[in-house]
This record gives sequence, C-alpha cells and structure tokens, in this order.
Amino acid sequence: MALSKKPVTGMKDILPQEMVVRDYVIGVIKETYGKFGFTPIETPCVENISNLSNKQGGENEKLIFKILKRGEKLNLETAQTEADLVDGGLRYDLTVPLVRFYSNNANNLPSPFKALQMGNVWRADRPQRGRYRQFMQCDIDILGEPSNLAEIELILATTTTLSKLEFRNFQIRINDRQILKAMAAYAGFTEESYDSVFIVLDKMDKIGISGVKDELVEMGYSEEVCQKYMDLFTAVESADNGPAYLAEVLADYLPAGVMSSFMEIIDSVQATKEDTFEIVFDPTLVRGMSYYTGTIFEIAMPEFGGSCGGGGRYDKMVGKFTGNDVPACGFSIGFERIILLLMERGFTVPNAPGKVAYLIEKGVAGERLCEIIAKAQEARKDGTQVLVARMNKNKKFQKDNLMKEGYQDFVEFYKDSFKN
Repeated sequence: MALSKKPVTGMKDILPQEMVVRDYVIGVIKETYGKFGFTPIETPCVENISNLSNKQGGENEKLIFKILKRGEKLNLETAQTEADLVDGGLRYDLTVPLVRFYSNNANNLPSPFKALQMGNVWRADRPQRGRYRQFMQCDIDILGEPSNLAEIELILATTTTLSKLEFRNFQIRINDRQILKAMAAYAGFTEESYDSVFIVLDKMDKIGISGVKDELVEMGYSEEVCQKYMDLFTAVESADNGPAYLAEVLADYLPAGVMSSFMEIIDSVQATKEDTFEIVFDPTLVRGMSYYTGTIFEIAMPEFGGSCGGGGRYDKMVGKFTGNDVPACGFSIGFERIILLLMERGFTVPNAPGKVAYLIEKGVAGERLCEIIAKAQEARKDGTQVLVARMNKNKKFQKDNLMKEGYQDFVEFYKDSFKN
C-alpha cells in the first residue's frame, strides 16, 4: 500500500512563502514583547496527564491527545481503566505548562515574573478556517503582580504588537468573572448553576438575548430569574457608562474595589494607547477556561469575524501545584489566525533583504563554477540573499516558481558569459 502524502487531518504543511511571514511575525513579537520586559521561556510539549485533566481547562480537556505508557509500564492485558494506559498528553495550551514551570522554578525567577512563551499546542478539535489540531500559540504572562498593572501592561503590549503587524480598528473586549458572577447572583441564580448559565450566555452573539433566555428556561430556570437576568444586560447596553451602572446596581454582590479597578484598566489603556483600536466593556464575554478568576479579555478582528486571541487573570492556578496562591494574568495572540489574515491580504515582509537567483547552465564546472560561487559569496556578505541553482530546461517555469518565493532578480551564467 502506498504511503499517504497528505498531512494528518487538522494539521498542515507550511510552504516557503508562509514560512517567511511566520518568521517575520515571530521576530516582531519577540522584539516588541522584549521591550515590555517579557522574558522568553520554553516548556516540554508533553505534560503529565493529571496536570492536563485537572478540570481547569474547560472543554479543551475533552480534546487532549493522550500518550500511552511506554515499555514495561504499559500492560494491555491487566489494564482496566484509562489511568492504567495513559500517563501523559500533548499540551492543549501554554498556560498549564507555564504554571507548572513557575511552580517548579519560582525560587530562581524574579518577582513579578514576565514570561513570553511560543510553541505548538494540540487539540483534537474539528478543523475549520483558522482552527487546526496542531497550532502555534504565543503567550505573555505576568506572575506575582496582584494589581491591575498586569492587565494594563498585557493589553498595551499585545495591541502594540498587533499594530506593528499593520492591524487597525480591532477591539479588545473586556469583562471580569467577578462581574459575571455578581450579575448572575443579582438575577437569582445559585452559585452551583453559574457554569451552566455562562455556557449559554456565551452564545449571546449567535442567538441573541431572547435565545439565551429561552434556552435557560428550557434548562429549568424560572422565567422570573431569567427575565431579570436579561433585563440587566439590556440596561447595561443602553447605559452611558456600563461599568458605572453595574457598580451601582451590583454594589451588594461585588467584592469591594472590583469595579473601580476594572474601570481603571479601561481608562488607563484609553489614555495611554498610541494605536487605533477600541477597548470595549462586554458583559457577555465569558471565556471558556474555568481557571479564570478575574479580568478576562479577547481580541475581536472584523477581518476574521471572531476572536483572534484572549486571556485573563488566573490567581488560583499556581496554588493547585504549590498550595500557595500566586496572582497571575496572561494574554495569548491567536498566532495562526493572524498569519491567515496576513496571507489573505498578500502581506509582504517590509525591508526584506534583496533576493537574487544565480541560474547556472548545465555543464558549467571547474574554475568557472568556482568563480560563480565566489561571486555569490561576495553578494551574501553585502546582505543579499543569493540562491545558486542549475538552470532547468524550462527556464520560464523555473523563474515563475522562484518569483513566487520572492526572487525578482535573476543572473544567468553560461560557460563563458553571464546575463541579467
């Protein structure tokens, strides 16, 4: 049987044209985040299955690529449960590995610690536009900073990076899990029902207020509670200042200082941003990860029609590893979706070095060949990218393919001469 030449479903080969753009974007990300004080780290792509399945990752825990035990530890004959077969899994995001990394190395790290991590993650998800089963994530996180300075820095660093990549007029949608819970409590939902209610609320942009209410009623919640909940969202939308309105209405349900800190994040970003984007309070923003404890945010790109990144505060996660909670907050750019949008708009890397192709006639050898190679070496010293290749019979087809890779200049070498 012939071997399959296609990638595994949900994964893709990356052609040279895209790889050039990816490398450039990675460079911009590292340079920009470095100026904000973020330090690169790296973690293994495989994590202990217990870390990945700790009920912190929401729906992603159903999408783990699990790894069988190896050697003598794998006994198929005596295995009775999955735990007898599996001890590891491919990471589904970079947050769980980061928290494990921090928990293991905190004594050797500064406080607060500002981490930059880029790497592939894996989810057994249904592939679609901008969504793959293997994809690059790009995260910045601040651990050890309890104040809203962490959120402000994360948002400004992320938006500065996107602006350098020529993205304009996008939105940073922002909310707080504590506001979500306070709104649900005000309406009359019990604390045990919050997660179920928020799953339905997260569909607001697709099914609207009436759709959310109908679904909640169908789940058994009272008409009165559901209507009070929907009325609150309607009132926030019509208010001149949504957060200020909720600060008054939810005064008996919100911990002290939550709303003033939240409003300070929005005001500070608005006052100091240098780029054309909006920061918008969205009381329907949920974010799927159950590890979020406070502020949450997403990048809304009109070009994509959906989220191109997100993050939030997860102050309780380090404590799962160490027993001691550490304040933590992170923001992840949707790297693959950013690349998709750049490729669709025909993005070219600015100030890229010149690319010249030296095409050598077949039969050129000896001193003449050395002379041509030496010429290429000199051009490379001056910063030019030089491809040296034998000339094909179908020279036009060869040049057309090279032009797709960015080669605009061609020098043809023959036994006794050359021509541009």
